[in-house]
Amino acid sequence: MQIAFHIGANCTDDDQLIKSVRKNASALELEGIHVPPIGRYRRLIRETVQSVEGSTPNPNVRQTLLDAIIDNPHHTDRLVLSNSAFLGVANRIFEGASLYQMAEAKLLALRQIFADDELDLYFAVRNPASFVPAAYMESKKATFGAYMHGMDPMDIRWSVLVARIRSIVPDATLTVWANEDTPLIWAELIRDLSGVDPLTRITGGFDLLSSIMSKTGMQRFTSYLKSHPPQSEAQKRRIISAFLDKFAIEDEIDQEIPIPEWNDALVDELTDQYEDDLLTIQQMPNVRFIAP
Repeated sequence: MQIAFHIGANCTDDDQLIKSVRKNASALELEGIHVPPIGRYRRLIRETVQSVEGSTPNPNVRQTLLDAIIDNPHHTDRLVLSNSAFLGVANRIFEGASLYQMAEAKLLALRQIFADDELDLYFAVRNPASFVPAAYMESKKATFGAYMHGMDPMDIRWSVLVARIRSIVPDATLTVWANEDTPLIWAELIRDLSGVDPLTRITGGFDLLSSIMSKTGMQRFTSYLKSHPPQSEAQKRRIISAFLDKFAIEDEIDQEIPIPEWNDALVDELTDQYEDDLLTIQQMPNVRFIAP
């Protein structure tokens, strides 16, 4: 069985991706692709992973898990799961003054549980200049210093985490994208996570776009697509980009940074560093990077 698991990062999509994929659940099920409700598996997988960490799992753990998640596991070719906090809840992202210190233990346990399955991992990265403040706000920690556990935001390198994931589960496929690009690649992400052909018709391809573009902009956008059907994904992305430039909801795009000691210079430096880091990830072997 293929196990497709969207494992992060925190504060990247607020479950919007799996919700869009689930809009196609009935059609996908006809192809042996199951997208169960998140309530069926998140707590169950978390508790199972915790019970396996550092030990040898019970031989029946996989089947017991699948029986609880899927109605007909023997008729499932691909199981699609998502938990952007799988590697660690917001409070614990920087424990040990490192990024996702618990990644090794969690991924090794996951690999042990699904030892004979094909594991496809999906991971979105985000500019630390917005990721750190968003995660800090979600954590509810009293102070920013306590939240970071002594880690300097300038030391955040997603490429280092990606390399760790590759070394922990070298036989798994790993697909990565930049959260900032998601409005342009949303439909591709839905298809890719689902495991269907790139030309398969889907529902929900503009879900994210509609949340960050004005109602007038979306009406004009859909009207334009009907009268000027794009001839390729690249052309469609150029059209999306043009409409976002004109009709994006500024409050959804620009987020206030609630860290008093941060200034524009630091934000610019973090952003420049992040862009270099993205280039590093794109050049890494055995990593699929989805870009516009």
